[in-house]
Amino acid sequence: MGDSKRRKENLGEKYGEEANVYPWLPIKKSQAEQFVKLSTRGAWVGIGLLVAYWVVVRFIGPGLGLWQVN
Repeated sequence: MGDSKRRKENLGEKYGEEANVYPWLPIKKSQAEQFVKLSTRGAWVGIGLLVAYWVVVRFIGPGLGLWQVN
């Protein structure tokens, strides 16, 4: 008997189901990967917005006469 048949017999109905990240945490591995992708994309968007804000405050604002330093 092959290893996959033995594993299938041992797992029964749970055979082929995706495993949890941790046994006590009801989050599947694919869901964890999706969260990492989403949070990485969100971090890059935040960095881009921070750079855009910096450019406005540092260069565009003083050029338009806004935020004058006395």
